[in-house]
Amino acid sequence: MLTASNLACVRGERELFNGVAIALERGSWLHVTGENGAGKTSLLRILCGLSPADSGEILWDGKEIGKLGDAFRAQLKYLGHQTPIKDELSARENLEVSAALKGTALAPDAAVAALAQMGLAGREDLPVRFLSQGQKRRVALALLLTSEATLWVLDEPFVALDAPAVGVLAEIIAKHVARGGIAVLTSHQDVSIAAAAKQTLRIGS
Repeated sequence: MLTASNLACVRGERELFNGVAIALERGSWLHVTGENGAGKTSLLRILCGLSPADSGEILWDGKEIGKLGDAFRAQLKYLGHQTPIKDELSARENLEVSAALKGTALAPDAAVAALAQMGLAGREDLPVRFLSQGQKRRVALALLLTSEATLWVLDEPFVALDAPAVGVLAEIIAKHVARGGIAVLTSHQDVSIAAAAKQTLRIGS
């Protein structure tokens, strides 16, 4: 379970938000909304422990995430605006290296299957630098299919995707939640995710 209470974030002299509270059980997901500059990305980074909150507390299964350290990070998959892939590696190698950094071995056929599901069949062994921006985004999203993390935190995951890929990703998120996972995401698009226990949090004015 992911819980947060009384979260506040200040950037410079501007308060982006305060008093934010979250309670997400396994099998639920949260859509964070708000205008540009409201602090959505800042909130997601705070929930991941990547940025400090100006006040408040975040707990994972009742324990502070800062004290859990690697134990929390092992349960977390964060995808932000920057694509977390290496241009000099192939799409398949990116997935294999990401799994290795988490201490798990990824079979080549599992990587190929994940990339195919994201519409990259036949491009598995191309260096990522030869892929379009949309295709690079798909490689990054294929990381979700090979992740064993319970908590997915996704900042604008549908950006740069065409309509078929949006549908595929929405289904991937829905299946993750149905398996008992937790998802927190932002999206400017009106995307339908067929998963129960949806919560919505609007921050900013």
